[in-house]
Amino acid sequence: MGMPGVGKGTQAALLRERTGLPHVSTGDILREAVRVRSPVGRRVKGVLESGKLVSDDLMRELIVERLQRPDAQEGFILDGFPRTEKQVEVLDGVLKELDIVLDGVYVLTASEAEIVERLSGRRVCPRCSAVFHLETRLPSAPGVCDDCGSALVQRPDDTEAVIRERLRVFADQTRPALESYARRGLLREIDASGCPESIARELGQAVERA
Repeated sequence: MGMPGVGKGTQAALLRERTGLPHVSTGDILREAVRVRSPVGRRVKGVLESGKLVSDDLMRELIVERLQRPDAQEGFILDGFPRTEKQVEVLDGVLKELDIVLDGVYVLTASEAEIVERLSGRRVCPRCSAVFHLETRLPSAPGVCDDCGSALVQRPDDTEAVIRERLRVFADQTRPALESYARRGLLREIDASGCPESIARELGQAVERA
Protein backbone atom coordinates (compact mmCIF):
# COMPACT_ATOMS: atom_id res chain seq x y z
CA MET A 1 0.00 0.00 0.00
CA GLY A 2 1.02 3.65 -0.26
CA MET A 3 0.43 6.91 -2.11
CA PRO A 4 0.05 6.90 -5.91
CA GLY A 5 3.48 6.77 -7.55
CA VAL A 6 5.34 5.67 -4.43
CA GLY A 7 6.61 2.56 -6.20
CA LYS A 8 4.10 -0.13 -5.23
CA GLY A 9 4.12 -1.75 -8.67
CA THR A 10 7.91 -1.69 -8.95
CA GLN A 11 8.41 -3.19 -5.50
CA ALA A 12 5.69 -5.79 -5.98
CA ALA A 13 7.41 -6.93 -9.18
CA LEU A 14 10.77 -7.18 -7.40
CA LEU A 15 9.15 -9.05 -4.51
CA ARG A 16 7.59 -11.42 -7.03
CA GLU A 17 11.08 -12.23 -8.34
CA ARG A 18 12.29 -12.83 -4.80
CA THR A 19 9.38 -15.01 -3.64
CA GLY A 20 7.96 -16.53 -6.82
CA LEU A 21 4.46 -15.38 -5.82
CA PRO A 22 2.19 -13.69 -8.39
CA HIS A 23 1.90 -9.90 -8.41
CA VAL A 24 -1.83 -9.12 -8.30
CA SER A 25 -2.27 -5.50 -9.36
CA THR A 26 -5.85 -4.24 -9.48
CA GLY A 27 -4.65 -1.16 -11.36
CA ASP A 28 -3.21 -3.32 -14.15
CA ILE A 29 -6.39 -5.40 -14.27
CA LEU A 30 -8.54 -2.29 -14.64
CA ARG A 31 -6.30 -0.64 -17.25
CA GLU A 32 -6.31 -3.84 -19.30
CA ALA A 33 -10.11 -3.85 -19.18
CA VAL A 34 -10.10 -0.26 -20.48
CA ARG A 35 -7.57 -1.11 -23.21
CA VAL A 36 -9.62 -3.99 -24.60
CA ARG A 37 -12.86 -1.98 -24.19
CA SER A 38 -14.59 -4.67 -22.19
CA PRO A 39 -17.93 -3.87 -20.53
CA VAL A 40 -16.10 -3.38 -17.23
CA GLY A 41 -13.51 -1.22 -18.97
CA ARG A 42 -16.15 1.09 -20.34
CA ARG A 43 -17.64 1.47 -16.87
CA VAL A 44 -14.37 2.45 -15.19
CA LYS A 45 -12.63 4.46 -17.93
CA GLY A 46 -13.94 7.82 -16.79
CA VAL A 47 -13.33 6.97 -13.14
CA LEU A 48 -9.68 6.09 -13.73
CA GLU A 49 -9.03 9.23 -15.78
CA SER A 50 -10.46 11.46 -13.04
CA GLY A 51 -8.31 9.93 -10.29
CA LYS A 52 -11.34 8.67 -8.34
CA LEU A 53 -11.78 5.13 -6.98
CA VAL A 54 -13.88 2.45 -8.66
CA SER A 55 -16.79 0.85 -6.78
CA ASP A 56 -16.20 -1.70 -4.03
CA ASP A 57 -18.48 -4.22 -5.72
CA LEU A 58 -16.41 -4.09 -8.89
CA MET A 59 -13.15 -4.42 -6.97
CA ARG A 60 -14.49 -7.42 -5.07
CA GLU A 61 -15.46 -9.07 -8.34
CA LEU A 62 -11.97 -8.55 -9.74
CA ILE A 63 -10.16 -9.74 -6.60
CA VAL A 64 -12.21 -12.94 -6.15
CA GLU A 65 -11.70 -13.91 -9.79
CA ARG A 66 -7.94 -13.28 -9.65
CA LEU A 67 -7.24 -15.03 -6.36
CA GLN A 68 -9.02 -18.18 -7.56
CA ARG A 69 -6.59 -18.67 -10.44
CA PRO A 70 -4.13 -21.59 -10.04
CA ASP A 71 -1.01 -19.41 -9.73
CA ALA A 72 -2.34 -17.70 -6.57
CA GLN A 73 -3.06 -20.84 -4.58
CA GLU A 74 0.27 -20.77 -2.70
CA GLY A 75 0.10 -17.05 -1.95
CA PHE A 76 0.13 -13.69 -3.73
CA ILE A 77 1.30 -10.08 -3.53
CA LEU A 78 -1.71 -7.76 -3.59
CA ASP A 79 -1.02 -4.28 -4.99
CA GLY A 80 -3.56 -1.44 -5.19
CA PHE A 81 -6.25 -2.91 -2.94
CA PRO A 82 -7.64 -2.19 -0.39
CA ARG A 83 -7.70 1.62 -0.53
CA THR A 84 -10.55 2.43 1.88
CA GLU A 85 -11.87 1.15 5.20
CA LYS A 86 -14.83 -0.33 3.35
CA GLN A 87 -12.45 -2.18 1.02
CA VAL A 88 -10.62 -3.55 4.05
CA GLU A 89 -13.96 -5.10 5.06
CA VAL A 90 -14.46 -6.35 1.50
CA LEU A 91 -11.01 -7.97 1.44
CA ASP A 92 -11.59 -9.49 4.87
CA GLY A 93 -14.74 -11.11 3.47
CA VAL A 94 -12.96 -12.36 0.35
CA LEU A 95 -10.10 -13.87 2.35
CA LYS A 96 -12.51 -15.54 4.77
CA GLU A 97 -14.51 -16.94 1.83
CA LEU A 98 -11.35 -18.33 0.22
CA ASP A 99 -9.86 -19.49 3.56
CA ILE A 100 -6.77 -17.28 3.20
CA VAL A 101 -4.83 -15.68 6.09
CA LEU A 102 -3.30 -12.23 5.57
CA ASP A 103 0.39 -12.37 6.55
CA GLY A 104 1.21 -8.67 6.50
CA VAL A 105 0.47 -5.20 5.15
CA TYR A 106 3.36 -3.03 3.95
CA VAL A 107 3.03 0.70 3.31
CA LEU A 108 5.66 2.48 1.20
CA THR A 109 6.23 6.09 2.30
CA ALA A 110 7.60 9.20 0.53
CA SER A 111 6.94 12.95 0.50
CA GLU A 112 4.13 14.41 -1.60
CA ALA A 113 6.62 16.60 -3.50
CA GLU A 114 8.57 13.52 -4.55
CA ILE A 115 5.36 11.79 -5.64
CA VAL A 116 4.32 14.70 -7.88
CA GLU A 117 7.77 14.78 -9.49
CA ARG A 118 7.79 11.03 -10.09
CA LEU A 119 4.33 10.79 -11.64
CA SER A 120 4.27 13.97 -13.75
CA GLY A 121 7.49 12.89 -15.47
CA ARG A 122 6.36 9.32 -16.17
CA ARG A 123 5.74 8.22 -19.76
CA VAL A 124 4.35 4.83 -20.73
CA CYS A 125 4.13 2.73 -23.85
CA PRO A 126 0.47 2.03 -24.75
CA ARG A 127 1.49 -1.07 -26.68
CA CYS A 128 3.85 -3.02 -24.40
CA SER A 129 3.37 -1.13 -21.08
CA ALA A 130 7.08 -0.23 -20.71
CA VAL A 131 7.61 2.72 -18.35
CA PHE A 132 10.06 5.62 -18.80
CA HIS A 133 10.70 8.91 -16.99
CA LEU A 134 11.72 12.35 -18.24
CA GLU A 135 14.44 12.60 -15.58
CA THR A 136 15.36 9.16 -14.31
CA ARG A 137 14.80 6.82 -17.28
CA LEU A 138 14.86 8.53 -20.65
CA PRO A 139 14.19 6.42 -23.76
CA SER A 140 17.04 6.14 -26.25
CA ALA A 141 15.05 8.19 -28.79
CA PRO A 142 12.88 11.02 -27.42
CA GLY A 143 9.25 9.97 -27.07
CA VAL A 144 9.80 6.47 -28.48
CA CYS A 145 9.64 3.15 -26.60
CA ASP A 146 12.98 1.30 -26.51
CA ASP A 147 11.23 -2.08 -26.48
CA CYS A 148 8.73 -1.86 -29.34
CA GLY A 149 9.19 1.53 -31.05
CA SER A 150 5.73 2.88 -30.21
CA ALA A 151 5.14 6.52 -29.30
CA LEU A 152 5.20 7.10 -25.54
CA VAL A 153 2.28 8.81 -23.83
CA GLN A 154 1.47 10.42 -20.51
CA ARG A 155 -1.29 8.58 -18.71
CA PRO A 156 -4.33 10.83 -18.12
CA ASP A 157 -4.00 10.24 -14.37
CA ASP A 158 -0.34 11.39 -14.36
CA THR A 159 -1.06 15.08 -15.04
CA GLU A 160 -0.30 17.30 -12.03
CA ALA A 161 -3.94 18.29 -11.42
CA VAL A 162 -5.05 14.65 -11.30
CA ILE A 163 -2.02 13.69 -9.18
CA ARG A 164 -3.02 16.29 -6.59
CA GLU A 165 -6.55 14.92 -6.59
CA ARG A 166 -5.26 11.35 -6.18
CA LEU A 167 -3.15 12.45 -3.20
CA ARG A 168 -6.18 14.14 -1.64
CA VAL A 169 -8.21 10.95 -2.11
CA PHE A 170 -5.38 8.95 -0.52
CA ALA A 171 -5.31 11.21 2.55
CA ASP A 172 -9.08 11.15 2.95
CA GLN A 173 -9.81 7.52 2.18
CA THR A 174 -6.70 5.32 2.37
CA ARG A 175 -5.03 6.56 5.55
CA PRO A 176 -7.96 5.30 7.65
CA ALA A 177 -7.53 1.88 6.00
CA LEU A 178 -3.87 1.88 7.00
CA GLU A 179 -4.82 2.79 10.56
CA SER A 180 -7.19 -0.17 10.60
CA TYR A 181 -4.34 -2.55 9.79
CA ALA A 182 -2.05 -0.80 12.27
CA ARG A 183 -4.55 -1.50 15.05
CA ARG A 184 -4.35 -5.20 14.18
CA GLY A 185 -0.55 -5.18 14.36
CA LEU A 186 -0.23 -6.06 10.65
CA LEU A 187 1.15 -2.78 9.27
CA ARG A 188 4.85 -2.23 8.53
CA GLU A 189 6.25 1.03 7.11
CA ILE A 190 8.94 0.93 4.41
CA ASP A 191 10.83 4.12 3.47
CA ALA A 192 10.45 4.41 -0.31
CA SER A 193 12.57 7.51 -0.86
CA GLY A 194 15.75 5.60 -1.71
CA CYS A 195 16.78 3.58 -4.76
CA PRO A 196 14.54 0.66 -5.79
CA GLU A 197 17.18 -1.94 -4.89
CA SER A 198 17.58 -0.75 -1.28
CA ILE A 199 13.82 -0.48 -0.84
CA ALA A 200 13.43 -4.01 -2.20
CA ARG A 201 15.97 -5.36 0.28
CA GLU A 202 14.18 -3.75 3.23
CA LEU A 203 10.77 -4.91 2.02
CA GLY A 204 11.98 -8.44 1.30
CA GLN A 205 13.51 -8.74 4.74
CA ALA A 206 10.32 -7.46 6.38
CA VAL A 207 8.22 -10.02 4.47
CA GLU A 208 10.54 -12.86 5.42
CA ARG A 209 10.38 -11.87 9.10
CA ALA A 210 6.56 -12.02 8.90
